[in-house]
Amino acid sequence: MLGRVLIIIGILVALNIYVASRIIIHWPLASQHMAIAWLVALAFFILQLAGPFGDRLVFPKLKKEYGAIPIIFAIDWASYLAFGVMSLLVVYGFATDIVGIAWELIVAPVDPVNFDRWFLLTLGVLTFGTVVIGVLLAIVGPIVKEVTIPLKNLPTSFDGFKIVQISDLHVGSIIGRAYTQNVVNIANELRPDLIALTGDFSDGTVEGLGKDLLPIADLEAPYGKFFVPGNHEYFWDLAGWLAQFKKMGVRVLSNEHVIIERYGSAIVLAGVPDYSTTRMRVDQVCDPSKALIGVPPGLTKILLAHQPATYRMAHEADFDLQLSGHTHGGQYFPYTILIRFFQRYYRGLNRHENMWVYVNTGTGYWGPPLRLGAPSEITLITLRSE
Repeated sequence: MLGRVLIIIGILVALNIYVASRIIIHWPLASQHMAIAWLVALAFFILQLAGPFGDRLVFPKLKKEYGAIPIIFAIDWASYLAFGVMSLLVVYGFATDIVGIAWELIVAPVDPVNFDRWFLLTLGVLTFGTVVIGVLLAIVGPIVKEVTIPLKNLPTSFDGFKIVQISDLHVGSIIGRAYTQNVVNIANELRPDLIALTGDFSDGTVEGLGKDLLPIADLEAPYGKFFVPGNHEYFWDLAGWLAQFKKMGVRVLSNEHVIIERYGSAIVLAGVPDYSTTRMRVDQVCDPSKALIGVPPGLTKILLAHQPATYRMAHEADFDLQLSGHTHGGQYFPYTILIRFFQRYYRGLNRHENMWVYVNTGTGYWGPPLRLGAPSEITLITLRSE
């Protein structure tokens, strides 16, 4: 664990040095006050670490002793936003450098003074614009995305069956109970037949964040509400969170299934632990085939699996539909474009041979409070007979 943390910090240090060096080189005022410029860069780097490390080592103890402290909330917001700004500066700075190099090689030599101005102006406008729009879209909350999915052999009694999917809520230092309550209110207004909760609902312990997820108990659906854990539940207290969801009246599916009966017909709803368990030493490892043991033949089968990467195992197990989250669709531009190089199925409805894979872009957000190009969503899925 310590080794992984050190690797992440090392990468973050390298990215911050790259960003700071590029800005200092192109900004005459900064280059004239080199020591001050690098001190500012160091402070910006420390700010990025303040939230993640504070949330794990210091802030929970202070909150437990003194309750909600506004300054901690402000530090968290500033910290995660600083990380978002840095991530944008890295990509936009690299892209701007590439354009400048290409221009010089293909078109004409670049005047250093004009290029410095162009570099800083472009970098500033792109970053500022993305941050302002991204923050506004993040705090607005999720939209309702309606999707119709045709399934083979779906009984006519299930034609029009509605599933609300909520995924990647990421309750934590900057997403609290009010956000969860808004999500629950929206979901209940949709009057679903069934509710699917596909993981990554928390970024902390049950003791620290359990109250922020309590509105989940108020979700209403006649055929039940079901939960499968995401990788973030494994980062914290998996057993504690599974117990908490059960207390809130949510059925946890871990390599198991339930038969949903309606008007004399039935379909199968199964759930698996997170895909990352295939690389862990845990009691329950993601296994879609195991989740179907004892299922009668010929029934339509739906799988809840946090990561879309589960699709290969789900297809081999002969599922008709997989509901996932995890990717956030990249969460904000330009990562909404880059995500496709790392995930085969990263947002929306996808067809993998004879199986559908739907990927929710996340009902909350993780890390930087930014959303641009991949809005937070609550998915209203309507099943239809193919």
